[in-house]
Amino acid sequence: MKLLFIGLMCLLPGFSFAGVAKDIAEDPVMETRMIHLAEKVRCLVCQSEPVSTSHSEWSQDVRNIMREKMKAGATDQEILDMLVERFGKSVLFDPPVDNETMPLWGAPFILLLLGGVFLVYQLKKRRGLVAEAVLSKQDEQRAATLLNEPAPLNPTKDTQA
Repeated sequence: MKLLFIGLMCLLPGFSFAGVAKDIAEDPVMETRMIHLAEKVRCLVCQSEPVSTSHSEWSQDVRNIMREKMKAGATDQEILDMLVERFGKSVLFDPPVDNETMPLWGAPFILLLLGGVFLVYQLKKRRGLVAEAVLSKQDEQRAATLLNEPAPLNPTKDTQA
């Protein structure tokens, strides 16, 4: 029984051998075109991954739809328009600038401007809170002598002595 188990365990790596991956499309030119087009489309399951590299079922379905449309003679723009019509503009990595997506394109600039205004306000407010230091005559003379004293040439010798 023990030998049978060991024999099965030795055969286990052989079952996991995978063959060479094949293109799904018969035409390699069309497959390359589909991959380039799929780079522009966002996987709605993964959110930040293009359809071309995503392993989700949704991405596989979209790639199959793209292949079918390409076989039917659709242009890349027609395929993208069809995907936007079905899934919305969020399916594109580079959505067009229009009334619907203007907040998306303008938000970084507006937030940067608001942050700059807030920073200037805080700096001016802080400047008013810092009190001017008033030194007595003795403190001024002591500071002047400390600042005007020549520095020792080798500070390590002075600290050892």
